Amino acid sequence: MQFIGRQTELQQLSRFLERSPDSLAVVYGRRRVGKSELLRQAIRASNLPYVFFECRQTSESQNLAALQESISTQLNEPQLAFESLENTLEQLFRRAEDKPMVVVLDEYPYLHSLVKGIDSIFQALVDRYAGRSKLKLILCGSYIDIMTAILDYANPLYGRAGLVMHLKPMDYLEASGFYPDYSDEDKVRLYSVFGGIPAYTRKIDSLLSVKDNILNLIGAKDSQLAIATNHFLVSEISKVNNANLVFSELSKGALRFSDLLAKTKLANGATLTYTLDKLMSMGLIEKRAPINDEGNKRRTLYRISDPLTSYYYRFVERYQDSILLMGEQKAFETFVETEFETQYVPKAFEEICRQFLIRRNRMGRIRPPFFKIGRYAYDLPKERRNGEFDVVTQDTDGFICYEVKFRNRKLTQSDIDNEIRQVVESPLPCSRFGFVARCGYEGVKPADNLSLYTLADCTIRKTLTKPENGTHGRHTRTLFLILLAGFFLIVAFGLTFVAVGEAVAEGMADFASSVARRMTDFTSYVARGMPDRAAGFLD
Repeated sequence: MQFIGRQTELQQLSRFLERSPDSLAVVYGRRRVGKSELLRQAIRASNLPYVFFECRQTSESQNLAALQESISTQLNEPQLAFESLENTLEQLFRRAEDKPMVVVLDEYPYLHSLVKGIDSIFQALVDRYAGRSKLKLILCGSYIDIMTAILDYANPLYGRAGLVMHLKPMDYLEASGFYPDYSDEDKVRLYSVFGGIPAYTRKIDSLLSVKDNILNLIGAKDSQLAIATNHFLVSEISKVNNANLVFSELSKGALRFSDLLAKTKLANGATLTYTLDKLMSMGLIEKRAPINDEGNKRRTLYRISDPLTSYYYRFVERYQDSILLMGEQKAFETFVETEFETQYVPKAFEEICRQFLIRRNRMGRIRPPFFKIGRYAYDLPKERRNGEFDVVTQDTDGFICYEVKFRNRKLTQSDIDNEIRQVVESPLPCSRFGFVARCGYEGVKPADNLSLYTLADCTIRKTLTKPENGTHGRHTRTLFLILLAGFFLIVAFGLTFVAVGEAVAEGMADFASSVARRMTDFTSYVARGMPDRAAGFLD
């Protein structure tokens, strides 16, 4: 199974395993987000001996026996016979005095609930063998409340973790690596439904259309991912009172606290606040205030942050009776398809563009870098109008307003002028503008205060290290590849001629044909102004 994405996290784990003087790491995140596989990949790359143990929801004695068996099997050593978990773990610390090794306790909250004082046991071992043992101990778990409690000041392990990693769902750029054969537009549609949970995105069938994948995987309450989503919600939020009520009303558009309180009919604001806080701590919803009025609770909006949960409540839970009566396909075409394409996907595209801008900002490709991104809201009571702009950034020079369009046509100069006019006529003090268009632009004049991006920019994986403005950076890349191609062709055609000649002489016709075809494709992509496709042949 190919491992996709998570390069930043792999680098962090590599540094911890190979260079950190600390022996303890804490990795946590929601279920199915890919914690275990990430750890396995990092440990394999380190070439260190390891014990990877998944804690059980059984008993302390059964976990002890299973751990000792795992140690024996994975290290190819005689089985230990200690009568306590502490002595077993101490033996691992002693073993690592001679040579480094890694121990992963996956689903650690299970063990934490079974063994009284387990955090104190680890604290004593970590302190006792500090500077002596080369053991790397990684505690991994999905129950976020328990895992984050390890980091609290009152916990015995406070301050002892050399690495704390909260693994979150992949963003669009990484998640789309699971379905590379689709068009950029369809990648947006797939991400808007399946999000960035690897266990879910792996189920997408590249031979099916986006619609058929949706119908097969989450088209009805008894479809595979609908069951998985419901199971996750039942197991994870069963102790969070009123969670289903909140999800349901959020999916219907009640995004403000006052609207949620009225729609859910909860007894008081404190009850709703508790539910929202719990769901936010689990990473299932988030709240966003306008960047120009962050203290205004009336303007704060809540949203379901997980795309699959959002789709489930908005379309599956909402239309479950119609789905049962009409079937998945007819119900989708009748109730879902238009809203999905005109409202749901464009809103997801807006979130993808936020991710895109944040990535560029972190890479130093936006100058000056912005320190805020979000909505900008305004009220003009004398003129009896108000409004907001969905994607605005703030930097040391002021504000940049971005318009995000998932329209199935190119934006024209008239479109640009109309959007800018709306901003100029509002109170937003903005002199720079950005656009992200699904289909690109037609007849738009370049300007120093204008940044133009397309959906392709949000999907491109190869990036320049030099800051650039909008689409202009691609011209530099194209020129570089053309110059490189000139040199490459002089050398490569000679080598190709030799390779093809030898291959034919040796009866390797398929190989010869492959070499010649790749050379032709490379030059074709450069000539057609498709640098990113051409760059793929240089990897």
